[in-house]
Amino acid sequence: MAEKRDYYEVLGVSKTATDAEIKKAFRQQAKKYHPDIHPGDKECEEKFKEAQEAYAVLSDPDKRRQYDQFGHAAFDGTGGGAGGFDFSGMDMGDIFGDIFGDFFGGGRSSGRRNGPAQGANVRLSVRISFEEAIFGCTKELEFNYKETCSTCGGNGAKPGTSPETCTQCNGTGKVVRQSQSLFGVVQNVTTCPSCGGSGKVVKDKCPTCHGTGYNTKKVRKTVEIPAGIDNGQCVRIREYGEPGINGGPRGDLLVEVIVSGSRDFERQDVNIFSKASISYAIAALGGDIRIKTVDGDIIYTVAPGTQTGTRIRLKGKGVPSTRNKAIRGDHYVTLVVNTPTGLSKEAKEALKKFDTKEMVLFKGVLQEGKDKGVFHIDDVDMTASLVHYCVKGIEVPYIRGHIGANLDMETRKKYVANIVFGALHRTEI
Repeated sequence: MAEKRDYYEVLGVSKTATDAEIKKAFRQQAKKYHPDIHPGDKECEEKFKEAQEAYAVLSDPDKRRQYDQFGHAAFDGTGGGAGGFDFSGMDMGDIFGDIFGDFFGGGRSSGRRNGPAQGANVRLSVRISFEEAIFGCTKELEFNYKETCSTCGGNGAKPGTSPETCTQCNGTGKVVRQSQSLFGVVQNVTTCPSCGGSGKVVKDKCPTCHGTGYNTKKVRKTVEIPAGIDNGQCVRIREYGEPGINGGPRGDLLVEVIVSGSRDFERQDVNIFSKASISYAIAALGGDIRIKTVDGDIIYTVAPGTQTGTRIRLKGKGVPSTRNKAIRGDHYVTLVVNTPTGLSKEAKEALKKFDTKEMVLFKGVLQEGKDKGVFHIDDVDMTASLVHYCVKGIEVPYIRGHIGANLDMETRKKYVANIVFGALHRTEI
């Protein structure tokens, strides 16, 4: 059998601890390890029994004196003490009443009156758009509001009469039930079913409010939705909830915000994400594109050689902070390069044949230029492939008139020749 720990060590107190300190320490241990809080946990059960045994000894002046003199031998029959102490007879009702009062929000049955309590909160929901969540808005809500009955003044009793003290709970608003367990007397504290926790019952009910103490009416309230609010967050409106109990304050109105989705944007915390399509030509050569943001469209210059999937950051174009409107997140845009699709089989074959003819033409021109010393080329095939790739990037905007729309044919030829000749290091012959 394992050796018993020192009782003072079990409770975590010194040997000079007062009775109040010992009681406080045991309450802490009991709340921490009570089997009702940890059902089926054998380790907690053993620690609870250990603490209970320690408290049974140290809370009794005579048994504490014996323990201080003889230790554990005082109760196991091997020492000079009384020996054979029976812990089962200890009445733990008082302290367990305190403990379970902490667990369930009540206290021991003391006969004190039930005090004022705040009324319950009321929850509503309102749907707003993605943009309204970003910049804030106002919404007018209509809901049921319980106001104090003017006939009875809120006590629920017929004029000329008064509420009476509840006989079941004696005005405390709580019912205490005791039960015997292996660990002593346990007290369970619950709300009184007769008075609903008010401590009062109404015999003759008010004809206007029927004993409730309030009348319900429809009210309208303008709610300010702050900029940057996110889906599921609430706006609190003070004292627009349920009436308080026994003169307590009203509860609050909690307005849950439901944010609709956006076709163009996604949100993560204070950042916004979107996609923007760009043409193959702009991706290859660079150029200006129009990007949609929550603040309106902006012009962004795409760098040459941009690949699909490239993410750009628009600083300060995200969601405002609910704590500081001057601080905003960022807007991240993923660029997607458009590739022509939907071509027929015949069109695809025609393009392949055209590309093949172009490559033959490029190779012939470049080979002739190399042989005559016009171009400095190490690898004709590689150079022809590169020239063909670059030309394909120019074709679409050229055909659509985005490049050279106001130039005559001779001028266009001159620009093209300068680019090609310059890239290939033309020499004079």
